[in-house]
Order: sequence, then C-alpha cells, then structure tokens
Amino acid sequence: MRWGVLGAAKIAVEKVIPAMQQGEWSEVSALASRDEGKAREAADPLGVARAYGSYEELLADPEIEAVYNPLPNHLHVPWTVRAAEAGKHVLCEKPVALDAAEARTLLEARDRTGVRIQEAFMVHTHPQWLGVRELVRGGRVGELRAFECHFSFFNRDPANIRNRREWGGGALMDIGCYPVHLSRFLFGEEPRRVLGLVERDPDTGVDRLTSAVLEYSAGHATFTCSTQMAPHQRVQILGTRGHIDVEIPFNAPADRPTRVFVDGEAQEFPACNQYTIQGDLFSRALRENTPQPIPLEDAVANMAVIDAVFRSAESGRWEAPAT
Repeated sequence: MRWGVLGAAKIAVEKVIPAMQQGEWSEVSALASRDEGKAREAADPLGVARAYGSYEELLADPEIEAVYNPLPNHLHVPWTVRAAEAGKHVLCEKPVALDAAEARTLLEARDRTGVRIQEAFMVHTHPQWLGVRELVRGGRVGELRAFECHFSFFNRDPANIRNRREWGGGALMDIGCYPVHLSRFLFGEEPRRVLGLVERDPDTGVDRLTSAVLEYSAGHATFTCSTQMAPHQRVQILGTRGHIDVEIPFNAPADRPTRVFVDGEAQEFPACNQYTIQGDLFSRALRENTPQPIPLEDAVANMAVIDAVFRSAESGRWEAPAT
C-alpha cells in the first residue's frame, strides 16, 4: 500500500515512518506539512519521495492509497474525514477523537465513503499482548479478576500539545487510553460502569493525574496515569490461580526481546517493531480485502469509556459508558 503522512509529528518521523519502511506491505510515498520547507526537511532524511506544503495536496495525490494521521488530537476527526472523502484509507493515532460522539462521525464517514479507518493502537497487535491474551484465554491464571496498570511521565511544558486542554491534551487521553483499551482487550467485553478521579493542572487545565476503576462482569480494571510523575509503566494481571506481570507494556523496545512474568517465571517474546507490525497488518488487510486488526467500532467504544471516566470525575458517582 502506498501511504501518505499528514504532518511531521515526532512519533511519525522518529517511530512510525521508519518502522513502516521496514515492512513488506507498506510504502511511505509522501509527507505533508502546512509548510513545504518543513515537509521536505522531514521527508528527505527518511527517503520519502514527495513532500507537500499542504494536507490538501497530499489528499489530492492519486497515487496515495492510505493516510497515516498523527496530527494533534483535535485534528484527528476533521482530517480523517477529509482523507476518507478523498478516497483514502486512514490509520489515525489514538485517541481517535475528542469524545465518543465525535468518534461516531467516523463511522458515518466510513460507511458513506467505503474506505477503512483504524485507530493506531500498536499494542493491540504486539506479540507480547497477543501472547498475554492467549495465556488468559487458556486459563493460565484461572479466571481473570483484575487488571492493574500504572503509566506516567513528566511534562509541564505549556506549549506541548499534551498540555493543551482544548486540543485534547491530558493524561487520560494521551496514555490512560492504553489501560482502557487493553483491559477491554483482555476481559473481552465492555465495562458496566466506571469510577474516575481527576486532578487538573492549575495552569493548563489538563488532567495531570487520573485514576479509574472499570467494573467488568468478571472483575475489575484499575489504573493511574499521570503527565507529572516519574516516568514508569507496568501492568499486572491477576486471576484466581495465577498472575502475569508485563515488564514494558506500552513502549516495547524494537531492538531486544520483551518479557512477561507468569507467576514469576519469565516468558520471552522475540524482538520486533510494533509499528512495523501495525502498518503491515493494516496494509495487508486493505490489499487483500480482509478484516482489519482493530475495527473502528472498537475505537468508538474506547472513547465511550474515557468519556465515562471524565463524567464520573465531575459527578463523583459511578458512570456507565454510553453505548
């Protein structure tokens, strides 16, 4: 598949584009910025052939079949819809929208235009998480009862997009979306209700510390995420007969194996690049007209849980995700 990239975001230039270039099914052919010089500055070192000075020019390129959208969160839906209307399939960075209602507009755009749209949750197709889900489904820990997660980093730069509330910044949208997604992935259902606690930065207004409890029919998921704490990440999964610790759950290294510990015993997964896998699996699904790895409906459901966490933090009560 011939891909175009909207913008020169750090994750695109440093992670996703180089990874997709290593794939068998993906070719990054163009990059667009609102400034042609900036586009060329990003494209040339990566060997991307075409650089455009506007997103519109890239979407008008008839050779581009699919678009990767790593723009700031508030631009995810507008430019994904415009890409779909231009006949391009879209891989859009998480979170796919600012809320579930906005995410649902992508379902309409997909159905109207006939293109595929997928949220870029690279962890979903990483072998370590597929392996963990297989262990859980196979009864290795007994009946799944609890999913516990901590994910944090420190960033108080007011100019950073993660600290712009009106642009969809904050801890829950940026990194809390991962435990929401993965707990749904492992429990295999939607949470019945959620309870959320939010502390906001007094200067920027973004949630800098968010904790939540998600109640599933079989158990609970709990997590704390923060954009103003020491960098750390860890996931623990507990069942009636055992537990699994995921050593590096989200930023899995591409240059060495990953490990999970099943009742303290290490299980290793070979080194791989989760962004290469993500791009190739979506590209292959597009080329072969087979189901995509993550249906767009999953992105809408994930946003509904995030919405409920925010509502709970305001109401002080349990809130049910809107179906």
